[in-house]
Amino acid sequence: MTTITKKPENPTAHLTEADIEAIGVELDAIRQDVIDDRGEKDAAYIRKVVDVQRKLELGSRAVLLGSALPPLWVLGTVGLSIAKILENMEIGHNVMHGQWDWMRDPKIHSTTWEWDNASTAEGWKHSHNEIHHTYTNIVGQDNDLGYGIMRVDEDQKWVPLYLAQPVWNFINACFFEYGIAAYDLELGKNLRTPKEKRSEEFTRRAKNTIRKIRKQATKDYVVNPALALPFGAFLPALAANFTANLVRNVWSHSVIMCGHFPEGVETFERNAIPEKETRGEWYVRQMLGSANISGSKFMHLMTGNLSHQIEHHLFPDLPSSRYAEIAPKVKALFDKYELNYHSAPLPQQVGSAWHKVVRLSLPNNFLATTHKGNLVEQGKMLWAMTTGDRRTRRVAQARLNQMAARAKREQSEVTKAA
Repeated sequence: MTTITKKPENPTAHLTEADIEAIGVELDAIRQDVIDDRGEKDAAYIRKVVDVQRKLELGSRAVLLGSALPPLWVLGTVGLSIAKILENMEIGHNVMHGQWDWMRDPKIHSTTWEWDNASTAEGWKHSHNEIHHTYTNIVGQDNDLGYGIMRVDEDQKWVPLYLAQPVWNFINACFFEYGIAAYDLELGKNLRTPKEKRSEEFTRRAKNTIRKIRKQATKDYVVNPALALPFGAFLPALAANFTANLVRNVWSHSVIMCGHFPEGVETFERNAIPEKETRGEWYVRQMLGSANISGSKFMHLMTGNLSHQIEHHLFPDLPSSRYAEIAPKVKALFDKYELNYHSAPLPQQVGSAWHKVVRLSLPNNFLATTHKGNLVEQGKMLWAMTTGDRRTRRVAQARLNQMAARAKREQSEVTKAA
């Protein structure tokens, strides 16, 4: 993976300006068809999902009152995990995108919804809707691309600190809601700023986030376990709430990684994006900077239909329940203009995303040139790059590049001979 402009073969090189603008026109037409057709069926869908989620959460919490009994602990924990996933993915994420604002229902509106999550709706809508969806996969502008803590592209200089990237990505997955809250606040950048120079806006948002975290923690780790205390189930209920949050965090982290980070998803250079990007150019960037997950209807529901990440990034304000319907039309457009419609089953996409996390935690070409026969030698080289100075890393990287080039030539010769 490297930025699209630095690839040996740019996957958009065959597109003319007229092609790109035609793509924009055709996608606008697909979007307008859905807008013109929205109605009671769509409204009934989201109201049903909200109703089922609330009943499932309430029922699961009731079951957890008796969670001192292992079967009830398992039943309540599974139910609560599913309820939290539904609330975050299919309801909260999509409601706050404004997908259901057309209903004019104040109970299901982007301006009033506050989700079951550590980050505030206000902070999330800014970092996600305004920043991420505008600057999708532009290295240095889209902080969703690695959340500002990971190396996401070969063009980013490798330093030894990145060796820990798989570890902190795993930790981030387990406590994802808190990572997102910190990310929404741009916490790292603001904490590096002297206290007296921090903006009043950051201080206000930080206080709101702390208040939100306190409220969420009190609900899950004090009030609900306390209700189970008379039944001798305080600790089991506490463990169930923690487990449900953990499951929700790992699931949502995995789904989001699958949408943006598998091998083959494109990234873009900031300098290569036109100052006044046309509608068609924006659409093409969304098309190539996203990936889908294939699977069952239940899987799509549990991902908040972010399994249709390509369609979501093209049309973030359309009802999520319509993505499966328009996906064939979108894919046909990809095929028409010879673009890669990146879609694969969940295990494959998760594996691909984690492979990239590991691959980019290492120097460029290290993983590709390492095998059983040279494992010791490669280990020594990595140790030298980790403990040495910049010159040592530069020399070792040049050697890795030469090894990769040689392996590529040899493979090419084998292919020709066959």
